[in-house]
Amino acid sequence: MGAPAWSVDDIPDLRGRTVAITGANSGLGFAATRAFASKGAHVVMGCRDRDRAQSARDEIENALADPSLSTLQLDLADLSSVRSFVEAFDAEHDDLHVLCNNAGVMAIPRRETVDGFEMQLGVNHLGHFALTGLLLDRLLETPGESRIVTQSSGLHENGDIEFEDLHGEERYDRWDAYAQSKLANLLFAYELDRRLRAADASAISVGCHPGYADTDLQRRGPAMMGSRLRLWGMKLANALLAQSAATGALPMLYAATAPAIEGGEYVGPGGLMNMRGSPTLQDSSERSRDEAVAARLWKVSKALTGVAIDLGGRAE
Repeated sequence: MGAPAWSVDDIPDLRGRTVAITGANSGLGFAATRAFASKGAHVVMGCRDRDRAQSARDEIENALADPSLSTLQLDLADLSSVRSFVEAFDAEHDDLHVLCNNAGVMAIPRRETVDGFEMQLGVNHLGHFALTGLLLDRLLETPGESRIVTQSSGLHENGDIEFEDLHGEERYDRWDAYAQSKLANLLFAYELDRRLRAADASAISVGCHPGYADTDLQRRGPAMMGSRLRLWGMKLANALLAQSAATGALPMLYAATAPAIEGGEYVGPGGLMNMRGSPTLQDSSERSRDEAVAARLWKVSKALTGVAIDLGGRAE
């Protein structure tokens, strides 16, 4: 017999703990927000759209007995919005026990963020790099161990960091750009943990992926392309093959709360082809563990965002 399935019921009591999660109004973020709140955490929902954030908050408040929730606007495609989110968070909260870098876009036509970054790299990696850096003092000042959990994808295995054409200005393929951004997520998560360890900091950084989960993430690309055929194909694939968003959120929840988790680990579904099932520790690609590439990406990310994550102990 294998290990028993891990579920929301296994999350420890989170009363007195504050969790911030990006993309909290739908999909994996919504499912995780509900789970965190059900265990007593105060959850700060970072969402791009205020109305959708409020609707998601109302739904959880109607489903749970007295959950502790707050919403703050956060557009990861705009670094000024990231800074505004952090300012508002710091004004309202003394502690931050868990940061879940969850929001993302997938396989969309080429677009640019407000700051001129390719959209998938800008939202999935650079926005979260800046957010983490700006919230790091709050994480480190919080008593006890804090955690930064960064959502990647199994498709990181197809990724390569194209430093000479990072924003796809010379050649753009929407799936290659997605894989690059998801590889960047893991390179960042692991490099952050190495730096936290070197600084003997009271925080750990963990990577995770949801497997194949039924969310709006897969439908956004075809919708933006105006392709009804691709949209219906994705909907059919999700209906036939995908696990629910609630199940897809379990690796992130496990990474954020399981007592046995250590920094630098990678959590994903342990079932069929790592696409579904109960969360387990997994191996990520050899490329994701390349410290030289991670250090170079860190330096580039710092230059692009203007956010310095200075922990000492590792040369830039």
